[in-house]
Amino acid sequence: MNPKSAEILCIGTEILMGDIVNTNAAYIAKELTVLGINTYHQSVVGDNPGRLKEALDLAFSRADIVITTGGLGPTYDDLSKETIAGWFGRKLVLHQPSLDAIVRYHEKSGKPMTDNNRKQAYMPEGSAIFDNPSGTAPGCAIEQDGKIAIMLPGPPSEMKPMFDNCAAPYLMKLSGETLVSHTLHFYGIGESALEDRLRALMEESKNPTVAPYAKTGEVQLRVTAKAAAKEAAEALIKPMVERLQAEVGEFIYGVDVGDLQTAAVKLLLEKGLQAAAAESCTGGYVAKRLTDVSGSSAAFQYGFVTYSNEAKVKMLGVSPETLEKYSAISPETAAEMAAGARRVSGADIAVAVTGNAGPAPSEGKAVGEVYVAVDSPWYNETQRLDFFRHDEDAREYIRYLASSRALYLVLKAAKLFS
Repeated sequence: MNPKSAEILCIGTEILMGDIVNTNAAYIAKELTVLGINTYHQSVVGDNPGRLKEALDLAFSRADIVITTGGLGPTYDDLSKETIAGWFGRKLVLHQPSLDAIVRYHEKSGKPMTDNNRKQAYMPEGSAIFDNPSGTAPGCAIEQDGKIAIMLPGPPSEMKPMFDNCAAPYLMKLSGETLVSHTLHFYGIGESALEDRLRALMEESKNPTVAPYAKTGEVQLRVTAKAAAKEAAEALIKPMVERLQAEVGEFIYGVDVGDLQTAAVKLLLEKGLQAAAAESCTGGYVAKRLTDVSGSSAAFQYGFVTYSNEAKVKMLGVSPETLEKYSAISPETAAEMAAGARRVSGADIAVAVTGNAGPAPSEGKAVGEVYVAVDSPWYNETQRLDFFRHDEDAREYIRYLASSRALYLVLKAAKLFS
């Protein structure tokens, strides 16, 4: 069987009521695109067997595969398995390895195992079982008469690894083909501008495909090729990546690097460099993102949160005259903060951020006016950023984007080092 289309069916009354945000559907849809499986519909249904059966009837009338999330728990209203097994005419049978795994999970966590946890080990007869090392609810896949149901747990921390490690390989085996993807990471260009420059290329590309994904403050392009073997898929991808680098390479900060902080730490480690950060309006956000990366201690050892003017003077040696003449939110102050951070820490590269993240004007500066400076023996630059956003989430948005620019300047400085 070579499945062509899938429908995502998320189960849970809490989703319908708006108590939780349905991030599962977005994640699965993106991953299905990578697998070359079309998704034309997404649905949400509450914890009600009758309505779930109606949703299954509709979904299977228009798709080869239905992927469900939720309803695999131990409580009385978790009825996904029962309903879906009934749709296929299957009975539930005890899957002893799943029961053993549930027992081990409770023993390891120190939580008492109740009788209703055994319910989770009963699986549709003849189904392929998906292990769940992150929780107690195993998943499964049922295939019958050209239709496939894949059942995944609802919590994203359990659903994502199960999809990646179990569901995706299961679907790949059905197609008999191999898909390979590489992600190009862009900074300094928006999704619409990037798409405008590459529209013809993306429209004409069928294998490999080129798909854009917008993230806060940056863009990704995922290049995916399908072939009989991994080597053949890689051979299809290579010229496309080279073409993209030729077209818009000035905005690419890495391939398959994950994110800005990971790319920065990786390059710092490769070149034997250390960075430091001095932060005002970001309040440690730059340091936090750098130290989120495993192994960053060898590349980042000093972070200064100098929120007040007194701290800027005392910790970083910023001139009181500079603060008096230009204010804390100025390119002059940012540059002195970066220079001071490098001097005090002994780091090779130091970056500084100062600005107004809101919600009200400060020191006569508008909300969103931010200065980021980088200081090193071979590269120095100060940039002004203006973030024109004034909703209730503006403060977090401004702080995040400012930290991204700081990380990008660290990465740029490391690239220029020789």
